[in-house]
Amino acid sequence: MTAAFEPTTAEAAVPEHGTVVFIPLNRLKKSPRNARKTPHSASDIEALAASTREKGILQPPVVEPELDADGQPTGGYLVTIGEGRRLSQLLRAKRKEIKKTALIRCVVDTAHDAFEISLDENVTRFAMHPADQFEAFRGLAESKGWSAEEIGARFGVSPTLVRRRMRLGAVSPKLMAAYRAEALTLDQLMAFAVSEDHARQEQVYADLSYNRSPAFIRKMMTEHEVEASDRRARYLGTEAYEAAGGCVRRDLFSEDGQGWFEDAALLDRLVLEKLAAEAEAVRDAEGWMWAEARLDFPYDHGCRRVYPRAVEPDPETKARLEALAEEYDAIVASCGEDEVLTEAQDDRLTEIDAELAAARPERYDPEAVARGGLFVVLAHDGVRIERGFIRPEDEAQPETEPDAEGEADGGGKGGADTPDAADRAETRKTLSERLVADLTAHRTAALRDALAEQPQVAFLAALHALTLQTFYRGGETCLDLRLSSLALDGHAEGLAETAAGRSLEARHALWAGQLPDAPEALLATLQALPDEGRLALFAHVVSLGVSAVQRVGTSRQALALSGVLAELVDLDMTRYWSPTVRSYFSRVTKALIAEAVTEGVSPEAAARLDDLRKEDMAEAAETLLQGTGWLPPLLRRSGTAPE
Repeated sequence: MTAAFEPTTAEAAVPEHGTVVFIPLNRLKKSPRNARKTPHSASDIEALAASTREKGILQPPVVEPELDADGQPTGGYLVTIGEGRRLSQLLRAKRKEIKKTALIRCVVDTAHDAFEISLDENVTRFAMHPADQFEAFRGLAESKGWSAEEIGARFGVSPTLVRRRMRLGAVSPKLMAAYRAEALTLDQLMAFAVSEDHARQEQVYADLSYNRSPAFIRKMMTEHEVEASDRRARYLGTEAYEAAGGCVRRDLFSEDGQGWFEDAALLDRLVLEKLAAEAEAVRDAEGWMWAEARLDFPYDHGCRRVYPRAVEPDPETKARLEALAEEYDAIVASCGEDEVLTEAQDDRLTEIDAELAAARPERYDPEAVARGGLFVVLAHDGVRIERGFIRPEDEAQPETEPDAEGEADGGGKGGADTPDAADRAETRKTLSERLVADLTAHRTAALRDALAEQPQVAFLAALHALTLQTFYRGGETCLDLRLSSLALDGHAEGLAETAAGRSLEARHALWAGQLPDAPEALLATLQALPDEGRLALFAHVVSLGVSAVQRVGTSRQALALSGVLAELVDLDMTRYWSPTVRSYFSRVTKALIAEAVTEGVSPEAAARLDDLRKEDMAEAAETLLQGTGWLPPLLRRSGTAPE
């Protein structure tokens, strides 16, 4: 039964149950007996408005007549089922798409309890399986030729959401069947949809074992590609890569537009070409003999490294520096122990510091520049230039002098024509090898005994031996003391760019600039250093021998001693390391992320992350733990390897 709404002065009689009536929009009201109390979201109303704009109201709202206190109809109708549809039409009326009096097709229900049928409508509603929705969206695009924008407009969703559903609808039928059978989760299916290659999808699916996390699946799907967040991709840029014919595949399911550079070989070539251009520019500007571009620093370069030395200022500059130093001291002295510097005084001290630092330039020896070169490498925070490397074949050759018979001695510094060399040659002629060993063994024992009685000289000898090994190539000493320094970059990528790495390198460069070029002159230089200088240098060279890297087979005793050493130096790892997505959270399970947030923030904060995807959970954990000082057990004072 169908009827139009025809009000009279006494208001129309109540329509019969089941009657389909057309009611003006402004006569429809929200029912107080609607079981849904939580308001519809703005996006839901927007989607309904878009749908009805294109297709009309497919399911008419169910209404009941509004009655006054005397039980008489008021002429209005309460929407028992379809409040969202009513709100969507009000939105359309607000936008002037329809009139406020537009007729809305409704069904009158006066036989059933309004609250019950409202509840029934929401409880017994069965949504279509997401897989059907994905394939339907793709079918619309293929059969009707609609774009993502057109489909989105007709269903009130964003084009991005449409593209995501279409991409999911295009996964391998084998994987879609597994998703329907609940053998795959939606997050896992999205990870497979990173690529549209069905063969690759099915291969990765067949190879899955215990690790079936979306992050692992995504990694396997893109194992031969380079993430857009990779240092190479960030350095080169998407435009340059695509201009050279490269293809970037975007992850439609990533909020930050994560993608992959498909041709890793092309990317490496383009990056090296760009680095090489920078290297040549530096070489031409500074006059180095050679410059080499590398993606990573070649720790096995086999070169001797030289460092710049401070340049002695001219008399005028020296006088200026002394005046600045005096002014600095005067400002500091003008304040008592309990007084605070004024803002003007603090600013002036900062200016003096900057001027003093700028007035002490460092320069490389011109001869070293003429023989040496530099490496331009790609660090995680950009380009890094490492200067002062001299290859063995470019080393200055020592001058040779003819011996008494006119033959050249090619033995290097300290040839056979020197008095010591002559004495050694004469000894070899007159004494047997066994006797020479016998006598020098006695001399060695005596040296050991004498050295043991003079701690200061023993310290100097140890410092000399360790410094020779640290800063010189081929330097030899009579002290059989060996320092082994483990290369840490092979265990922690980008370590050279961390606070600890930069501090070690700066300290090393500072000492290298103060030591003589010739190893023969080192001992005299060390003797001339004040005690505090010797101690500082000794601490530096010894520190390079520390190895607390935990690997299979690492001595437990050594690890325990590293913990004792950490206590002795009062090691605070929060100065050097902080938990981030890259440094920790992307490399551990969700359970460990939750454990970290529980320890560093609260159990409640960790519980709020439970339903997030691994990537979102990692980013949220980084934000929550920032500034809390939380550290994983391995980085705490008593940190040891897990069993």
